[in-house]
Order: sequence, then structure tokens, then C-alpha cells
Amino acid sequence: MLPQTLTADAGHDRMRLDVFISMRLAPEYSRSQVARMIKAGLVTVNGGIARAASGIRAGDRIDIAAPAANAPLDPDSLRSGAPEIPIVFADDEIIVVNKPPGMTVHPAPGHPDGTLVDALLARFPELATMAEPDGVLRPGIVHRLDKDTSGIMVVARTPFARTALSRQFKERTVRKIYLAIVKGVVARDQLSVERPVGRHPIERKRMSVSSHVPRDAISHFTVLRRFAATKESSGASLIRVRPETGRMHQIRVHLASIGHPCLGDKLYGGAKHGDSDHFDRQALHALALTIEHPRKRDRRQFVAPPPADFVRFLALHDCPIDDQVIARWIDSS
Repeated sequence: MLPQTLTADAGHDRMRLDVFISMRLAPEYSRSQVARMIKAGLVTVNGGIARAASGIRAGDRIDIAAPAANAPLDPDSLRSGAPEIPIVFADDEIIVVNKPPGMTVHPAPGHPDGTLVDALLARFPELATMAEPDGVLRPGIVHRLDKDTSGIMVVARTPFARTALSRQFKERTVRKIYLAIVKGVVARDQLSVERPVGRHPIERKRMSVSSHVPRDAISHFTVLRRFAATKESSGASLIRVRPETGRMHQIRVHLASIGHPCLGDKLYGGAKHGDSDHFDRQALHALALTIEHPRKRDRRQFVAPPPADFVRFLALHDCPIDDQVIARWIDSS
């Protein structure tokens, strides 16, 4: 769709630049994507530098350049070094995957390869054309899971789907269900935690409910099973989690804030104890995701069955899993 030239008319006089462009480029590009275009220097007004908040005038010429082209990708080299990723569903607009634990979603400092993005590009090399408007290659990524959190994720395959899905996450119409196995026997059958989450005031790799710059965060918890304390452990609980918001580390921080961190959570779990020996990562799994299909507009639910470490732990505690059990967990109120 880019590059492109737009001209403002009298009806746009004094409108913010980012609002005008996003209105004209909708639905392929959202306002936040347009803001990144402007910040990356891809937008000029009458040949001059532009700011997102600048007001435009009737007759202004707005030129939008295309981001720098990414280097051509060699499918053979991508496939040879990329991890495998289970595909739950794929059509012309979306790809749904079951992300394994230990996989980072996209390249980051300390995690340059072996990412979900690498796996997607190896399987769907055309996603390379889905660079963000500022040229950053995060093809189709509209939400994330922590590196050591497993489970269901949806990826956009087209700019239209990316905008539609991003809007659903922003407007909180996506229904997300997680499973967590937590330290201790949780007393209440149901509880909600409504505590803002932000960057920890001292430890920058952690998030906290005591942040100086918090953002609203809401999580709903339902106890599915309790595992009694023994001499070797302090007990554990299987929890169904329905987050209303999607803050970084939100579920882990909320669980730790009520004294029941995920088993195996090295960042928020405190001292290790018996049941944590079953997990070398936080015991958190994205079980189900319900979205509106971007093009067909029907509601669809996708499920990623619990991974091997969950299955082993629950089997040891006389809690076998089958499709009917998973369906009950998803639908628990």
C-alpha cells in the first residue's frame, strides 16, 4: 500500500497529522502504526519534517514513504536453523500456533535467534513483507507470551488482519484462558485481583504492583483442583486464569501478590520447594483464545492442550487430562 501521497482538504483543517493519516489508511494501518511511521521519518508534510501531533491545513501535501526493504530471505537457510512450531490453524488471514516453553516470541537482546518469528518465517516466508511501518520485522505479532510461558497465540498474516486483531486486544474483546499451577493451597474458590502493574521501582527486569508508573490490570482466578500439603511440599493448586488486561508478567505478578506464585517461577516465586522440582519454568500455560475472525467476523475459539510438564505433574497428583476435562476447565465460571 505504501508509498503514498495524500492531500488534506477543508474538512481536515487543523486535524492532527496522525489522526488524518490513520483515517485515510484504515483499516490496514492503525493510529499507533502511523505514529511509528512518523517517528521513523517516513512522513513529510509539504516536504518538511512532521510530528504526529502537528495540525494540518487544507491543501497540505502529505508524503508517506515505504520503509527500507528487508534483505531477501533464503527459505532454505531459514528452515535449516529455525525451530519447529505446532500450527493449530492457518488460513489466508491468521495463523494460530501452540508456542512451546523456552521460546522467545521475537528477537531481543540475549535471544537473537530460535524465536517464534524465526519459526514462522521458515514456514511462511511471505510474512517477511509484514514488517512494521517503521521497518522493524515483527511479522504479524499482535500479542506476546513470556519466553517460558507455553500455549496458544494468534498471528496476523495480512496488514488487514494485524489491524483488526490489534483492535480486538486493545478493546479487550479477546477472551484468554490460562492454566497455572501455583504454590500453596488457595483457600477461596474464586477471586479477582485488580491491582495496577508496572515496572518494579528498583529491579528493572521485574514488574510489580508497587510500581511508580502502574497501568490498570485485572485477573480473575478459579481454583480447579487443590493438592494437599505434605512433608515434602507446601501443597499446590491448579488455577484457571482469565485476564481482562494484558500487562507484561501480569498473571505471574498478580499470583505472587496474593502469596501463590506459579511453581517454578524463578523471578516471582521466591524460595524453591518440593513441588517446584517438577517445573524448570513458571507453570503457566495459555490454554484457550477466542477471537473474532478478521475477515469472516465469526467468533472462534482455539485451544492448546497442556504441555508435557503439566500433564506429568497432574498425573502424579491423580488428575488425569482428556478433552472433556479441558473443555470443563475452559468453561469454568
